Amino acid sequence: MVSVSAFVEDVCCMKGVYCVLLCDVVVLQFYAPWCTFCKQLDPVWHQIGSELKSLGSPVNVGKSDATTNTGQSHFQNKSVKYNYSGPRTKDGIMDFAHRVGGPLIRSLSSLQLFQHAMNRHDVMFVYVGATSQLKGNYASAAEELIVHTYFFSATRDVLPKAVALPSLPAVVVFKDGTYFTYNEESDGELKSWINRERFPMYFKIDSYTLYAMGESGNINTPQSDVNTHRNFYFGFMEGSDYINGLVMGEVIVPSLIVINLSNDGYFLPPGAVETERHLLDFLNGVLDGSVQCHGGNSATQRIRRFIYDAKVTLTPVFSQAPLLGCFLVGFPFTILAIFCYLCCKARSNVSDDDTDNVVLLASSQQHRKKTTNKKSD
Repeated sequence: MVSVSAFVEDVCCMKGVYCVLLCDVVVLQFYAPWCTFCKQLDPVWHQIGSELKSLGSPVNVGKSDATTNTGQSHFQNKSVKYNYSGPRTKDGIMDFAHRVGGPLIRSLSSLQLFQHAMNRHDVMFVYVGATSQLKGNYASAAEELIVHTYFFSATRDVLPKAVALPSLPAVVVFKDGTYFTYNEESDGELKSWINRERFPMYFKIDSYTLYAMGESGNINTPQSDVNTHRNFYFGFMEGSDYINGLVMGEVIVPSLIVINLSNDGYFLPPGAVETERHLLDFLNGVLDGSVQCHGGNSATQRIRRFIYDAKVTLTPVFSQAPLLGCFLVGFPFTILAIFCYLCCKARSNVSDDDTDNVVLLASSQQHRKKTTNKKSD
């Protein structure tokens, strides 16, 4: 497995009466020489290093052999480490390096800077107001979630006039052409709210974003159809391989499906979804339990999924190389049969030994009985 981490190291150098703070950002790829995925990332990694260098970025790019673990301990002891969990692409890793390489909270000092940030980011969080306890909580959340999204701060006059805030200070998330204001009473902890709201309302989903959405903990309970969208993540997937593996069958494209990422369960509409009303009824049925949940991660479902995965994996092998497919299927069964035979043979030998001991014991007891009878005579 390939691991990408960024290390931010603070080094204080004293020269006379001056104290110079040097902030070095190093993006390291921890790899194993035998790892196929690590080798596939090498060309992308070289592109990232060349592009960051050509842009004059302060971010340094390097590699570390995780099997020897020689350079990692230095960074772990003296640095702040951020682990990258996004897609292994050039754009994804460079965006990650830009996030952790800049300020934790970026200041927006004008409306022009605000509009520029809006154009660049699909989702952005903005703290509005003076120093407060909310700002401290905002900074604490940014320290942990900077690996996923950007954090900004601004004054009230920087925001567009169309943005209405009930009070100050406030934390606002801008996405999909609208905005939502954090409310502690209804939204709970600030960090959890940010972790849930960091995804667009509708976007392209892959395996990495599915995992991230499952970790975000979107567990709000709806009160009406108006806020039903706050309890679901909406998106689309190109191709049906993941869904086919989830339902263990062929899914007709296009299809609508709701996935419970906490237990690998899924929900299918009971009828055709032709209007918005049909969709809302289906989603509300998922939340109130009236729509049946399929799948799951029970022991039975895991065995079924294992058999399905084996079937999907071996079917192309049988079609292209029947002899190889027979060997792959027959070899494990042969080993299992030999193991069972040896176990049965060993158990049979133990039973024979026990029988011999019983016969010898009986013979010995009969001999003693005869001797006793002779003595009595």
